[in-house]
Parts: sequence; C-alpha cells; structure tokens
Amino acid sequence: MKTAEAIYDEMADQFAQETGMELAGAGEMAVRLRALAAQVYGLYLESAWTRKQCFPQTATGEDLDRHAFLRGITRLPASRAAGTLRFSVQTAGTADLPIPQGTVCLTAGLVAFATTQDGVLAAGQTQVDLPAQAVEPGPGGNVPAGTVQTMSVAPVGIAACTNPAPFTGGRAAEGDEALRERVLATYRQLPNGANKAYYAQQALGVEGVTAVTVLPKARGLGTVDVVVTGPNGLPGEDLVDQVQDVLEAQREIAVDLQVRAPTAVTVNLVLSVQPQAGLLPGPVLARVEEAMETWFDGTMLGQDVLLAKIGQRLFQVEGVANYAIEGPSGDVSIDEDELPVLGTLSVEEM
Repeated sequence: MKTAEAIYDEMADQFAQETGMELAGAGEMAVRLRALAAQVYGLYLESAWTRKQCFPQTATGEDLDRHAFLRGITRLPASRAAGTLRFSVQTAGTADLPIPQGTVCLTAGLVAFATTQDGVLAAGQTQVDLPAQAVEPGPGGNVPAGTVQTMSVAPVGIAACTNPAPFTGGRAAEGDEALRERVLATYRQLPNGANKAYYAQQALGVEGVTAVTVLPKARGLGTVDVVVTGPNGLPGEDLVDQVQDVLEAQREIAVDLQVRAPTAVTVNLVLSVQPQAGLLPGPVLARVEEAMETWFDGTMLGQDVLLAKIGQRLFQVEGVANYAIEGPSGDVSIDEDELPVLGTLSVEEM
C-alpha cells in the first residue's frame, strides 16, 4: 500500500510536469497537497479494511459475527465455572441454619463464587453441599479443590466454606479464530436439504450448541442421529430437546431423526511438571490444572486425545520447563459420536 509521503511525491511530480514549477516545501500549494495526500491515504486504508472484512477468511470482530450470522452461527459467549460449595460448622446444632441463594465465597485470590439455590444445614449435621458458580464468567473461575476459603458475608451460624471438588467449565468468549473455523466449515460441505452438512448447520444454529456429528443410517435405513455437545461438554436435556424440535421441523419426509448426547469416554491424566527456574511450583501446577480442565469441553467431540496434544498444551502454560505424562500410557482413540471427558487429574512437581 502506498504511504502518504509516496502519494504526495506523485502529486508533486505531476504538478511540476503540468506547470513547470517545483513546489516549495512550506508553500501553500505544498501544504494543500500534503493534506490531500493524507485524505487519499485514508481512502486506501478504508478500502483495504473493507476488502478484509468482506470475506470470512480475514474478517474480524463484529464483521466476522455478521458472516457467522449468514451461516446460522453465533459466537459462543463466555461461561461461568460451576461446582459445589461446602458449608460447615464445628459442632452440629439443634436448629436448621438457612443458607440463602447468592451466598458468596472467595478464594485467597478473591475469585468469587455464589450459590445458585437456597440451602439448609440441617440440625444434627455438620456440613452441607450446595451448587454454585463463579460470579464472573471466564477461565479465572476454574480453580482446584480446596481453594475456596472464606465467605463474603457468612450466613448466621455457618463457620466455614470450601469447595470439595474443582470448579470447571469457565471459559472466555469464543475468539475470532475458533469462530472463523466454524464458519469456514459450513462452506466445505454445502447443505442441500438432505446431506449431513444440512443437519449439522441447522443444529449449530441453535444457541448453546458447540459441536455436531451427524450419523446417517445409525439405526438402519431412513434414520439420522445428530450428536451435539454444549460449551462445557455433555449437553443438558433442555439443549438436546431444543435441537430435536428445530430439526424435526426441518427434516426430510419419512426420516427417523434422533438428537442425542455423545457417549462420554473418561480420560484420566497423571502429569509431572517441572517449573522454570526461580518459579514457585504451586502457581505453575495450578495453571496446568486449569489448562487441562478447560481443554475438555464440547469442542472435543470425536477428537482423539493424543499425547502430542497434551504435551503441546502443557508447553503453552506459563512457567512450564518440562513435563512427563504418566497417564494415559498412549493415545486415546475417540469415535465420532464420543466425547472425551476429564476424569481424575493429578499434577505433581517433577
């Protein structure tokens, strides 16, 4: 692309050819031409930006969202990490202790979690578990077990709270590259009202659907199985029913169509990590746990869990100098209607 200075030089040369006079550097005509050159340069930039946003291969931001809309796809929003909060007392009491919905508990790093329903620590009991989710969406809410330590405002009579299991499922909003890949995938196999691409595109148009696999003749001639996942992995019944309703209205005549969740394949990870020199192991191991927990989401539908990919993800974690994968012992093969789900996760210092 021409620079503003190059455009000015061309104008000045043309002016000299037409008039036989050279422009003075600080003269009025030179100043006017420099202003005009800046405007022309702005038009070049605007034209380049427009060309970039016209195609899904190069569009970004809201313009990429518009390309996705034309293909029946929406950008996946950020999601909150979900898990369980355990409220406890030192000695069992004789009266019920109510725990209202929205009770906030915090980690040492001030990551906040709130209960999502009312609960009661019953008389005679010393603890109760309640479902909760991170107050803020994003991967920051993915924390290991035992990291929740305090309550923002403790319910009357409650002495302590913690999380007996990790909070998982928090992730940032879908980035441009991930959304672009989903948009371009709809062009590789154009729907024609009957093929796999048609059903996949219709299913991906339902909000909350992350990945789709279409299995023709899975249950015999005239049958189509559509396997869907949600942002956190296995879809809820409401999402499955919603996709079923959409596809029932679009399916071919005499086609027995069934929308279902994938078969979960549990993958247990046993990892040893060597932090970079000078770094405390605790934060590095915590970041590794977060990276592994957020990896196993709905986008993993039908994807093999390769040792090479595990290693690649480990090296992307800040502070990791070396690693060893003790489990699984080899690559885990995944069928197209299966979803790898993280089982146990052990991360120790090498």
